[in-house]
Amino acid sequence: MEIKVREERGRVPVSVLHVVGNIDSSTYEAFQAKAEELMKGGARRLLIDLEEVPLVTSAGLRALNSIFTRLRELTPDVTDEEMRNGINAGTYKSPHLKLLKPSKASAIALDHSGFSMFLETFTDLRSAIESFS
Repeated sequence: MEIKVREERGRVPVSVLHVVGNIDSSTYEAFQAKAEELMKGGARRLLIDLEEVPLVTSAGLRALNSIFTRLRELTPDVTDEEMRNGINAGTYKSPHLKLLKPSKASAIALDHSGFSMFLETFTDLRSAIESFS
């Protein structure tokens, strides 16, 4: 797995992690460590570009969940109860973590695991960048 990071500017700065290769049991730690490094450096809005990620396994989903949780700790937007209620109602989407161009297999994993209920997915980089506020 390879991760390239670049900073984009929309209404706010966004760190884009372009991942190449599967996010699985052999790579999730490096993926999570790179995101943590960015957050320690001040990044508060992450866009994970999955265009070249054939598959996100359960280990990758755990890493995404850890990143989501850490961003919420660093920049809480609503209470945990409001978030849970919003996810159940279909009205909450993470303002800090979003996904770009997941493969079909990755999209299925995100849907079946419930991640698509609270992580927005985009097919266009510019639209994704502009969605952060």
